[in-house]
This record gives sequence, structure tokens and C-alpha cells, in this order.
Amino acid sequence: MASPPSIVLRAEAVPAPELLTVPQVMVRLQLGRSAVYDLLRSGQLASITLGRARRIPAHALTDFIRTRLEQEAAA
Repeated sequence: MASPPSIVLRAEAVPAPELLTVPQVMVRLQLGRSAVYDLLRSGQLASITLGRARRIPAHALTDFIRTRLEQEAAA
């Protein structure tokens, strides 16, 4: 009796998105919606608008975190 065919699953790396939604940023920063929009309004966190959609470049989130860490270290 022949053995059943084996199934091979390949895990392919899914690239991280370059543009994040506000809910994605909320999760990453563990902040509420209003707090994220306050950061956007104040210019502390850069974003772009595509149609009616607000998107935050992933590098802008990284820059924001780096800047905040530097501010905290200097204080």
C-alpha cells in the first residue's frame, strides 16, 4: 500500500506595509483613536491623505518613536 502524498506548505514572508491605517497605528502605539489624531493634528506624527483615507508612512511612525525616545532620554 502506497503512503498518502505529503502536503508541503511554504511560509512566504509578507512584507510589512509601507502605509499604515490609523487603527494599525493605534495598536502599535497602544493609544486610542483621539490620541493618534491629536498626534497627527499637532504634526508630531506625519501622514498623507489619499482620497478620504489617512495613511501614516511606516518610517514616520519609526521616526516619531525615535524622537520621543530621544526627548525622554534628554529630560
